[in-house]
Amino acid sequence: MGKSKKYVYDYEQFENGKGPGTMVADILNDPEFSQVSDLVIGCWGESWDDSCQIILDQIVENKERFSHVESLFVGDMDYEECEVSWIIQGNYSRLWQALPHLKELTVKGSSELVLGEISHPGLESLTIICGGLPVSVIQEIQNAKLPNLKKLVLYIGIEDYGFDGSADNIKALLEKSDFPKLAHLGIEDSEIQDELVQAVLESKYMKQLKVLDLANGTLTDKGGALLLETIPSYPNIEELDVHFHYMSEGMVKDLQALPAKVDASERYEPEEYKGEIWMNAMLTE
Repeated sequence: MGKSKKYVYDYEQFENGKGPGTMVADILNDPEFSQVSDLVIGCWGESWDDSCQIILDQIVENKERFSHVESLFVGDMDYEECEVSWIIQGNYSRLWQALPHLKELTVKGSSELVLGEISHPGLESLTIICGGLPVSVIQEIQNAKLPNLKKLVLYIGIEDYGFDGSADNIKALLEKSDFPKLAHLGIEDSEIQDELVQAVLESKYMKQLKVLDLANGTLTDKGGALLLETIPSYPNIEELDVHFHYMSEGMVKDLQALPAKVDASERYEPEEYKGEIWMNAMLTE
């Protein structure tokens, strides 16, 4: 059975010449790498200044030696290493064919992110963690050919950190995409979470989902009421995740009475400042 391993550079290593251009060579020189099925790439140095493009390119150039990889996470770093909105990502267009056994891809950061023409017969999970997801990336996922995709989690984020769309873009994604095996859908971390809840609840995927993840956003009683009204019509939904939200205690209690397993933890109160009500999505820095 394969193992998981994370490759990361600290400040001292960067000062001694390590960086994105040396990462793949170090991975390939690791005697344990041939047993690594879950590959995690963390901070590659000054990740706010240098993109991971050379890492992606060199994985493709050495695709035979990476062909055993089943799970890839690019950008696994906390805010002390690099704020998520500062992480400079890259173009994944050539990666899909280079990793034939890939089942899971997680990308953190959306700056300069390009997924290209997504086509992979075996990919089962795609997660994008960011402070703001560009419409260009949403549309790439919308057009993806992923017949075995079971899990899709997208952090939508906010305008200040890269989200340049609206609920209509998420509605289009859910209408036009074709993921026949999708069972876990996460549309989260948005400042228009109530609108996104409505788009999700009206989507064709509702009848096939087992896990519905609408967490980490500005969900209020408006969105909660939609969930309360709609979820009972879909007994296939086994789990509902709405943690980190702005719903009332009463709404939380009502949702927790649903047949599904409900996570409605981390309840926050809106803040008032100079006559305006303020609510924040979770990952917005």
